[in-house]
Amino acid sequence: MKKNIHPAWMRSTVVCACGNTFETFGTKELLKVELCSKCHPHYTGQQRIVDTGGQVERFMRRMAKASGAKPTGAETTAKEPVAAQ
Repeated sequence: MKKNIHPAWMRSTVVCACGNTFETFGTKELLKVELCSKCHPHYTGQQRIVDTGGQVERFMRRMAKASGAKPTGAETTAKEPVAAQ
């Protein structure tokens, strides 16, 4: 077995976007995450859409356009592309 190929093992502090922090072991001293067990919908039982990059909003606009209905609510916050005449 090769020697000295594994990274150093140290205490790591995990910081979540919700403000929760906890310590574990890892290869980096600081880990920043978007979801943890305190705010993840699976563990909290709350229904929440985690939208990264506006994907849900784009999908809702596309579905509204396909059905012929006008988008309402959060779907109208983004600027619609202007068609060239």
